[in-house]
Amino acid sequence: MQKPLFVTLALAAASLLSMAFTKDDPIYKNLKVLPKNITKQQMDSVMHHYSLSLGVRCNYCHVRNDSTKTWNFAADDNKHKLAAREMMRMTDKINDKYFDMTSGKRDLNTRLMVTCYTCHHGATEPATIPPVPERPQQRPPADTTKRN
Repeated sequence: MQKPLFVTLALAAASLLSMAFTKDDPIYKNLKVLPKNITKQQMDSVMHHYSLSLGVRCNYCHVRNDSTKTWNFAADDNKHKLAAREMMRMTDKINDKYFDMTSGKRDLNTRLMVTCYTCHHGATEPATIPPVPERPQQRPPADTTKRN
């Protein structure tokens, strides 16, 4: 009776031990610029930044399967996602070269000087001409008559 119990405990211990040494699969697939070990919180923060910087939603870069109503975030079918990768590489190079901030490797904890918002300001296409300055509002002329 002790032998089956010992064998069962040994198998349980071996399986727990093997799980302790197995590397977790990355949460996200097809990451080519962002770190492979990015956390959900970090990914949400990065995507939120992109969304606000370009004034877009997920469907601007990502593909949605209409029949199952699920997102295929790993797919490279949308040209905007490919452009976003190139823009990420460009800003990394600029930050590394001129601000010595990323040291050649994307670090999600570093505050970058050049980001998507630097050029996009909430628009999908960066402005190529400066905005027209707003005209200052005219104040009514001061009343020069004195009242007693």
